[in-house]
Amino acid sequence: MKIETIRLKNFKTFEDVKLQDIPAFCIVVGANGTGKTTLFDVFGFLKDCLTYNVSSALLSRGGFKEVVSRGKIDQTISFELQFRLNINDKERLVTYFLEIGQEHKKPIVQREILRYKRGANGSPYHFLDFQRGQGTAVTNEEDFSKTEEKLEREQQKLDAPDMLAVKGLGQFQRFKAANAFRQMLENWHVSDFHINLARGSKDAAGYAEHLSVSGDNLQLVANHLYENHREKFNSIIDKMKKRVPGIGAITPVSTDDGRLLLKFQDGSFKDPFIDKYVSDGTIKMFAYLLLLHDPSPHPLLCVEEPENQLYPHLLLELAEEFRSYAQRGGQVFVSTHSPDFLNAAELDEVFWLIKENGYTKVKRAEDDEQITAYMNDGDKMGYLWKQGFFKGADPR
Repeated sequence: MKIETIRLKNFKTFEDVKLQDIPAFCIVVGANGTGKTTLFDVFGFLKDCLTYNVSSALLSRGGFKEVVSRGKIDQTISFELQFRLNINDKERLVTYFLEIGQEHKKPIVQREILRYKRGANGSPYHFLDFQRGQGTAVTNEEDFSKTEEKLEREQQKLDAPDMLAVKGLGQFQRFKAANAFRQMLENWHVSDFHINLARGSKDAAGYAEHLSVSGDNLQLVANHLYENHREKFNSIIDKMKKRVPGIGAITPVSTDDGRLLLKFQDGSFKDPFIDKYVSDGTIKMFAYLLLLHDPSPHPLLCVEEPENQLYPHLLLELAEEFRSYAQRGGQVFVSTHSPDFLNAAELDEVFWLIKENGYTKVKRAEDDEQITAYMNDGDKMGYLWKQGFFKGADPR
């Protein structure tokens, strides 16, 4: 699955914006405060709505009044995502629409729709359509011989009006689009990596297949790959050897007191170092490689400012790793302030954010004639960014 369009209304700084023709590898730039973190929080917010409910997702962000755009407290917040999905052996463009409002100061799902076209022509069919906790879902979704009038719709009522219908119906295979969208939401990964949490020993009795949002289970994931996917683990070590001077090996080691730690071998020394004494950049690069070479990859990754703690020449190679992940079927959103990272970008991969009258607007590099002309002449995106060719982006 790949998200192609995102439309946001009244979500924090995004009063009304639309990102369309989103590439598999998408780089977002902009001055501090323009909304890069907020854009990524769209994915985190929707995932929280699914995992818990809309009320909890709002409460963890300060409540409805802090999430709705300034001056729009009496309006609703809405999200619209379009993504490609294989249904009945054909690729369909599916639209998910979610509108959140308030009644008596309590959050409710004003409207939730999942729709797509079953043929080349005509209007999209609503396979899921809910308002305030009740609605309908099509139960014979796979019967493509039926017209929309003959589709079988089942009335459903949710436990509460602040719950998502895809949370419940998405558990059932017969609701194909809802099931697929739920799985995509559940497996989004919005990285909030912390070096201090990634270091140190962990309980060897623990188990983890996927790197956590903060990276605090780094040792457990490395051990899982080492024991169960040795070829992939060795491939990661080979990449580390080429990119980090002196790295000879990385090995998960169990201690006598039942802890698990990572030992890094420097070719110049006989004894390995535990991760406590390894540089921040080395730890971070290893963590990113574990994330990007997960045997069961996430459908979507969001990574903020990957350049922190990394030497500039590594950023070009890291960008290529992100692009390779996208080419293998995932989708990657990255925000950055680094011209070195941006120099690895292609013209159609870059969006930039600006503030106008207090709200965020979205620009795209390939829509700017001057940037396009310079790139066609062989210039690099990072140099153009640094020289001020991204109109409205410089905060000065």
